[in-house]
Amino acid sequence: MRAVVVSDTHAPRRWKACPPRVAEHLRGADAILHAGDVCVASVLDELAEYAPVHAVLGNNDGPDVAAWGAPERLELDLGGLAVAMVHDSGQARGRTARMRRWFPAADLVVFGHSHIPLDETGDGVRIFNPGSPTDRRRQPHGTIGLLDIEDGRLARAEIVPVT
Repeated sequence: MRAVVVSDTHAPRRWKACPPRVAEHLRGADAILHAGDVCVASVLDELAEYAPVHAVLGNNDGPDVAAWGAPERLELDLGGLAVAMVHDSGQARGRTARMRRWFPAADLVVFGHSHIPLDETGDGVRIFNPGSPTDRRRQPHGTIGLLDIEDGRLARAEIVPVT
């Protein structure tokens, strides 16, 4: 199973339409995870044209994103892998321990908010922030994440530049 992970698309200010380099990866996706700050629900509808979408609310998301079905926190099974999602994971210090407390059953926690790509393991949990494809802030590139899940385990996680 291939999951494409995005966060902090900040439409319509930053995401006018799906960027071509993001769309290239979405075409092969079995699932799409959006870790919040979608800003307008139409982005989730656009992503859903490629694959099923799972999304959480970000601090810039309004009632339309909640009405679309995005909760503040989400736990799901992706190909046998226990995945949790939240937008804001809090400060960097103590993050893996906090994610383990918040999501005791999760193998992987996907989050956003900082726009800083991160793939880290600690306290018995892997945490993954794809960065932002459209609002890179102080990062050298806009980025997304790719997850390959095989037999209930995370076979590969990669952060991919798209700008």
